[in-house]
Amino acid sequence: MPTTFITGANKSLGLETARRLVEAGHTVLVGARDPERGRAAAASVGARFVRIDVTDDASVDAAVADVAAHEGGIDILINNAGVLGRVGSVEEFTAADMREVLEVNVVGIVRVTHAFLPLLRTSPNPVIVNVSSGMGSFGLTQDPDRVESRYALPLYSASKAAVTMLTTQYAKELKDIRVNAADPGQTATDFTGGVGHSVAEGAESIVALAAIGADGPTGRFVDRSGELPW
Repeated sequence: MPTTFITGANKSLGLETARRLVEAGHTVLVGARDPERGRAAAASVGARFVRIDVTDDASVDAAVADVAAHEGGIDILINNAGVLGRVGSVEEFTAADMREVLEVNVVGIVRVTHAFLPLLRTSPNPVIVNVSSGMGSFGLTQDPDRVESRYALPLYSASKAAVTMLTTQYAKELKDIRVNAADPGQTATDFTGGVGHSVAEGAESIVALAAIGADGPTGRFVDRSGELPW
């Protein structure tokens, strides 16, 4: 069965995804910055904890070495780690605020993906799932019938637009790997103040993309209902 590495998996969508994939028979590696929380989360779902800080080269390299030593490779990489960033009046946002969000949500994906590519390529069916958001979609945020149009989150939305574009471009270049982006939708997490559908529903698109076969899609942006405009 597949071996799956998930960043930011000590809570919320990452932990629910880990739980679902363990139930599906995957060997799941729960990646998280905090060792205490990460170990507890991994133990709660029957996974193994691997410490990783997606903003730190040395930490990512150490995580790769850990996985190489224990599992030898991975089949699926789920880039789930993300931050909401500062919210409030756009007049108060600074370059430092933007940099903090991009470092985790975008640069972190590049850093982790680059480091894990050799381990992914040991798999006969390597898959990358990037957790994006409808808040990064031009189409959804401009549609008055969509919940995404009711909010203004410039820093977060800009970072997620970058995640989706990054996904489509990686899919073009990494022809031996299925690379897709998942939108969990408005999910009741600390990001949304508990507003939205359940974490179980939010994880559905992530889990579905993690399960695609070698003939599955690549370069797609989907939620649990299907493909989305971006």
